[in-house]
Amino acid sequence: MASGMYEIISKKRDGLELNREEIAFVISGYVRGDIPDYQVAAWLMAVYLRGLNDRELADLTELMLASGDAIALDGVPGKKIDKHSTGGVGDKISFIVAPLVAACGVRVPMLSGRGLGHTGGTLDKLEAIPGMNVFLGPAKFREVLAQTGMVICGQTENIVPADKKLYALRDATATVSSIPLIASSIMSKKLALGSDGIVLDVKTGSGAFMREEADSIRLCRTMVAIGEKTGRPCLGIISNMDQPLGRAVGNSLEMIESLEALKGRGPADVMEVTFALGWCMLQAAGQEMAYAKAVEKFSAAIASGRALEVFRRFIAAQGGDPCVCDDYSLLPASRHQEDFLAPAAGHVQRIDSFEAGMAAIDTGAGRRRKEDAVAHGAGFIFHANVGDAVAKGQKIVTINSDRPELLPSVRERLAAAIRIGPQPAARPKMVLHRVDKDGVNPWPY
Repeated sequence: MASGMYEIISKKRDGLELNREEIAFVISGYVRGDIPDYQVAAWLMAVYLRGLNDRELADLTELMLASGDAIALDGVPGKKIDKHSTGGVGDKISFIVAPLVAACGVRVPMLSGRGLGHTGGTLDKLEAIPGMNVFLGPAKFREVLAQTGMVICGQTENIVPADKKLYALRDATATVSSIPLIASSIMSKKLALGSDGIVLDVKTGSGAFMREEADSIRLCRTMVAIGEKTGRPCLGIISNMDQPLGRAVGNSLEMIESLEALKGRGPADVMEVTFALGWCMLQAAGQEMAYAKAVEKFSAAIASGRALEVFRRFIAAQGGDPCVCDDYSLLPASRHQEDFLAPAAGHVQRIDSFEAGMAAIDTGAGRRRKEDAVAHGAGFIFHANVGDAVAKGQKIVTINSDRPELLPSVRERLAAAIRIGPQPAARPKMVLHRVDKDGVNPWPY
């Protein structure tokens, strides 16, 4: 074995294979605080550039999982299906699909994270709700899941602490978009929960960490294989992140859009992804049915108010104010609103998700450094999406921000993100593929 961190970094930098003991040295030493950030950052960059083979990846995932405690869910009745997204701009699907699936009899436990890079964070969005507690101990986690049918919280110090530390460091060192690092991060958290199955939403496009479709498929297949090896049914979809998902980007704004979706007023692209993931979650729980039948079940859960009631009880169980479901003014809001107008007449041909996400950070909706605070009321409302016809001077985006000094940068990034041309543009297909242990199939619906 290499004698220390310097040798391990050098070995991976040169494209050589690390043995299990060397990977264990990195993970255990970093968790204990024996190895400084700068050396682990160098190791992460070496992994980012050189990759890991299947054995190294399996060892890394297992060692990260073993770095802390697991949450046993044996005492919670019913099927428990975990869902995870690789992240994107405007991705608020968890807040819609979890109560929908729970309303259909499947419990949904989730460990989620904060924003990474240009993407929003599930925990940041939940914390827009006054009083919301996003860090629960194992006993409280089980209690909320049993009482409400769903639970979403962050990692406590004892749940996969290796990932908790690496997650923040990856965000600060431009090593997020690495298939082995993403796969080990996601699957170590997923395996720390005693769920009966895992459903993955792997994004592709300009706003995804995996911009190329082939890379997104490879990442999804990698994670499905890890799940299957542990005896957990694991399947996923490849979904489109070439433009922001839905109309809202930003914490409070996305929470409002999620509540609107649970009231039957969700944007079509949001509901397309929601229903696809929900169907996969029902399948993972053993509820075999045609896609159209699953959509009927979900539509009935929305129309009856059952899904919204699940979410309302979930908010209350985690200490939040459930009145936000009816009174959006209880959510944080920015004092300043400004409209971004179409510079010319035509058709919206592209909205680059990456540029939109970076612009959202400038409004205050995200972080540039891991220690930055988030302005929960900041972000965007898009009034036009790809495929829409617009007139010159028409309102395209409403900017919400309390950082007037950064608005020139926001406007500049939005101008770079939004392309308007004379030719009509097709609305993008949102769900591209379904991936399971048997392989990859084009999404047929």
